[in-house]
Amino acid sequence: MQALIDRIDHIVLTVTDIEATTAFYERAFGFEREFFRGPEGQPRHAVRMGGFKINLQDSATETPTKARVPTIGSGDFCMIASVPLDDFIAHLKAEGIPIDTGPVSRRGALGPIRSVYLRDPDGNLVEVAEYV
Repeated sequence: MQALIDRIDHIVLTVTDIEATTAFYERAFGFEREFFRGPEGQPRHAVRMGGFKINLQDSATETPTKARVPTIGSGDFCMIASVPLDDFIAHLKAEGIPIDTGPVSRRGALGPIRSVYLRDPDGNLVEVAEYV
C-alpha cells in the first residue's frame, strides 16, 4: 500500500500555564512563539520550529476540535536535534534544565538513535535524539 501520510505537522499539548510552557520551549529548544486565531476567532497559542509546531491549550481554550479527554502532562514525544546531542546536553546544562534520563540508546523511526529525556513544566516527557 502506498503511504498516505507525509509527516506530522503539529501536536497539541494541554497545559496548566501557556506562558510558562511557551517560555520553557523557547529556552530549552529554541522554539518561537506564535499567536493566531482559531476558526471561530478564538485566541490560540503555539511554539514553532521550522515545519513543526506545538499548539498549546489550557482548560479555558475553546475549540470544537479537542481531544476527548485533554489531560495535562500526558504528552510523550521525540524530536531530532539539529546539533550533536552532546551540544544539546551542554545547552540544557547551561540553562539549568535537568535531564530526566539519558543519554540512552533507543530506536527511532529511521533506525538507532541516542536520546535524552526531559520534562516540561507540566511533566510532559520530551525526548531529544540524534541518529547514530
